[in-house]
Amino acid sequence: MSTGLIIALIVIVAVVAVAAALLMQRSRGSRHGVGLKRRFGPEYDRAVARHDGDTKAAERELAARVERHGDLRARPLEPAEREHFEARWTAAQERFVDSPGDAVAEADRLLAEVAGARGFPDAAQYEEQLAALSVHHAHHVEGYRRVHRVAQARVNGGHEGGAGTEELREAMVDARALFEDLVHASRHDGGRHHRASRDDGHRAPAARGSRMPSLLHRRQAKES
Repeated sequence: MSTGLIIALIVIVAVVAVAAALLMQRSRGSRHGVGLKRRFGPEYDRAVARHDGDTKAAERELAARVERHGDLRARPLEPAEREHFEARWTAAQERFVDSPGDAVAEADRLLAEVAGARGFPDAAQYEEQLAALSVHHAHHVEGYRRVHRVAQARVNGGHEGGAGTEELREAMVDARALFEDLVHASRHDGGRHHRASRDDGHRAPAARGSRMPSLLHRRQAKES
């Protein structure tokens, strides 16, 4: 075999090896992106939008969240803690009739406190707390953002951030989904509380939450 032919074969083998390596890397990257999209759901789309459509930048951000908080194991609430938080949430919903802004601000405080009690970063680290919650409760974390924006607008001298009653109600409804996820059964405690609640005849979270529409109607009646 001539020297030229040997060199040509070596070059061909090298090109094929590089192409295979690139293909494998691209395949791994694609699987990684699919895994992140499956895990984060709507959070994935929000991250992509925040990065102006740059999926790679969004995936790097989400992967970093998983790296920081993926191993977090939230602790179950004690029964007394759970009852305390539930009572405060019920009171906040009742307060919505007369003062929706105050009710939403209380929802913001409650979510921060419940998350801290479960073992997530505390309320003083809102961004990290939100990031950790997005890793473990991605489908409901947007509600926390919404009530927090309203609460911060009030603190900074705004009037509910310009939100109307219906927007505030929607923020409360969204936030309630995360609240129930944190206070009641979750994948971290294996659903033990959910089963116990059914056995004890307690109302399901959805039944408690169904009061929000009626509370809004009561407020609308007052305004008219």
